[in-house]
Amino acid sequence: DTLVRLEVTEKSFEDVKRSLQEKYHIIQNAPGANNFALIISGDALIQAMRPDLSPLVMKIGEVCRSVLACRVSPKQKQEIVSLVRREKPQANTLAIGDGANDVYMITAANVGVGIRGVEGQQAARASDFAVGEFKVLRRLLFVHGREAYRRNSYLILYNFYKNICLVLPQFWFGFVSAFSGQIIYEQKVFQFFNILFASLPI
Repeated sequence: DTLVRLEVTEKSFEDVKRSLQEKYHIIQNAPGANNFALIISGDALIQAMRPDLSPLVMKIGEVCRSVLACRVSPKQKQEIVSLVRREKPQANTLAIGDGANDVYMITAANVGVGIRGVEGQQAARASDFAVGEFKVLRRLLFVHGREAYRRNSYLILYNFYKNICLVLPQFWFGFVSAFSGQIIYEQKVFQFFNILFASLPI
């Protein structure tokens, strides 16, 4: 599929506003599948990030299959991530960077991935996950990321189960023992419960 490029390269506020409105009008009148790519320059992004234009940028970006911001500063990268998080609170954002200029963006996203390499260690130090090569990203995102989410979900469920199994019988045993502080379980049960039932299955 050939993408229709929507370029926003103007510099003044009025020109950027007019260009964004034209692009939005093109998108609204497009029949069927929308194969658009938004290309916005750093100079235009300065004006587009203003509060009265940023929702329009977000509407256009949502429809596009690709959004490319070129010649942007580190602060502008952070502003783009912050815009998505502000306009779409339910969305999870992922930022991937390999240099010091990506640190702001990495820290602004829900999940930040830093790549160690020629440009230094700053991105890797500021990130949630650090990798050595770009080719590791697929495995990190689609294998380990998904598995970590699944394991954490099971861990939460097992913790609830553990607390119900250990605390409620002890609480009801208090009525029988006149709340004397006597323990219904062997001490080893408390120690081995975490090993046997809350870690091995996960």
